[in-house]
Amino acid sequence: MFSSLIVAKMDPASAARVATIFADFDSTDMPRVMGTRRRELFTYQGLYFHLQDFESDHGTDRIEAAKRDERFVRISADLRPYITAYDQNWRTPADAMATRFYHWSAS
Repeated sequence: MFSSLIVAKMDPASAARVATIFADFDSTDMPRVMGTRRRELFTYQGLYFHLQDFESDHGTDRIEAAKRDERFVRISADLRPYITAYDQNWRTPADAMATRFYHWSAS
């Protein structure tokens, strides 16, 4: 399994709208197409955290391929008014991904 964590800025008052946008997206087959097994969204003091677990470490390849899908383009546009880059040098979602430096799981 592969996990990614995107960090951005979001007004906490937008949480319900952002959740609805993702619920609509996740009700399609796009999570399967992207290999997404789990998605969790968090907010903390104006920050947005988007945790995704993928079936394999090829999740980023599948996301890159999905970016051309109309549904992916639409959700990106729908989220734009609510979520902004944490780092103003942001160019792609990869620029917003946190780097995991420790992992533990029960055996």
